[in-house]
Amino acid sequence: MQGKKASHNVIDRFYAYLVAERRLSANTVAAYSSDVQRYDEYIERQGKEILSCGQVEVLSFLHEQKKRGLATRSLARMLSSIRGFYDCMVSEGLIAHNPLADVQSPHPVHKLPDVLDHEEIVRLLAVPNTATAIGLRDRALLELLYATGLRVSELVTLKTDNVNLEAGFLLVSGKGSKERVVPIGEVATLWLRRYLTEARRYIAADDRSPYLFITGTGTCMTRQGFWKLLKKYARAAGITKKLSPHTVRHSFATHLLEGGADLRSVQIMLGHADIATTQIYTHVTGKALKRTHEKYHPRG
Repeated sequence: MQGKKASHNVIDRFYAYLVAERRLSANTVAAYSSDVQRYDEYIERQGKEILSCGQVEVLSFLHEQKKRGLATRSLARMLSSIRGFYDCMVSEGLIAHNPLADVQSPHPVHKLPDVLDHEEIVRLLAVPNTATAIGLRDRALLELLYATGLRVSELVTLKTDNVNLEAGFLLVSGKGSKERVVPIGEVATLWLRRYLTEARRYIAADDRSPYLFITGTGTCMTRQGFWKLLKKYARAAGITKKLSPHTVRHSFATHLLEGGADLRSVQIMLGHADIATTQIYTHVTGKALKRTHEKYHPRG
């Protein structure tokens, strides 16, 4: 029992470290903590203590997860979570060195993101009934998502004070509380202005919420609520592709690159810490380049 209490104590310290030192998002903190908790439960079943374990125990744990069907990407994240845990323990002075310091993460197979083409985007954006306050809100929501490529959590928690329609920019608080400035574009600005002046005050009895997009209760929309909304509009638009808010984010990035935007600019707008994360879109736009080559090159 003493060992179990001790392991819970160090996991709590890891959680505090992720929040205070790493300043990660709530979802990332929850995922990392869950990974380490699962690893700790495995170690307990082996009759061992988490601070006394090394590479053999970690690799054995990951091997078991792989046998259970866990994807390579998830295994890589688990290894990263456990490595981060041991980094924390080193910084806390509880162990001398990180046993995973020289263990490389498995390389995930990059699945190309689903994207909507321009015609599908146009159909999707045209579905909300803008003669109603809710329809006008939803049109502004969709237009802003496509114009900025925001993560859904960033979109639904966006505050009115962080939107500057005159300058055509918004200030986003992204992963790790890192702020970035993202241009809105003329069309999205038009729909946002209409929503704010013509619709917002009719959606809720109390519209004093600091959030830009409100529901009938005056609160911000949930991620799940927006996902359901998007699915409904996608069906109405006749879109049969597997669709999520991230699909529109992927479409935003892909269409920018196809239009000639440089990768670094797209990285900044998406809020990616590492440009390697943005580079997956070069695989998507490569298809468009190949079509252009085939069409215009004399030996294409």
